Amino acid sequence: MSDLEALFVHGMGRTPVSGWPMLWKLRRAGLRTSTFSYLTSVERFARISDRLSSRLMALAARGDYVLIGHSLGGVLIRAAVSALPAGARKPRHVFLLGSPVHPSRLARRLQANPVYRVLTRDCGHLLASAGRMATVGRITVPTTSIVGVRGLALTRTPFGGELNDGVVSVGEASADWLAEQIRIPCVHTLLPASPRVAEAILERLSR
Repeated sequence: MSDLEALFVHGMGRTPVSGWPMLWKLRRAGLRTSTFSYLTSVERFARISDRLSSRLMALAARGDYVLIGHSLGGVLIRAAVSALPAGARKPRHVFLLGSPVHPSRLARRLQANPVYRVLTRDCGHLLASAGRMATVGRITVPTTSIVGVRGLALTRTPFGGELNDGVVSVGEASADWLAEQIRIPCVHTLLPASPRVAEAILERLSR
């Protein structure tokens, strides 16, 4: 797989370092790896997505590539891939790690928190908005959703007893256009560091 590059887009409030354990395993398997960074407190969603689309065009010019997005990173990937011009090389595969494809119930609950609003700004609003999340939509490349199920089991949570990773529920990360969904016993924050995530990615890329 030395001819394949994997780009990792981190989640909200995280940095590219959060994906280091996974990227290390991918490099050991022969992939070239790179990361994309952003800061929600100073950039609007559209601006970040535009920068990511430009990055994907550069990747496409070099050859085949796959994309891995954690949480908001996966939402950004979907927006950026959808914005690629006709004829541009699309990713061979997209992996969404605990990434919502529907509005986030937790983000809706946190909208009243002034600290959350300052730190997440436009991106936090998007995650809570049914209308804005719907505009991101589906992508037409093979996409695997990897979701954690070691979250809160209490009924008095935003998830109402539904399987979740503590931040995103299984239902929020589910859609009929996904090629598959993989559930692993992991919490949201640690998904990019989970050996099972790296193994699942490598197994699907080797098919």
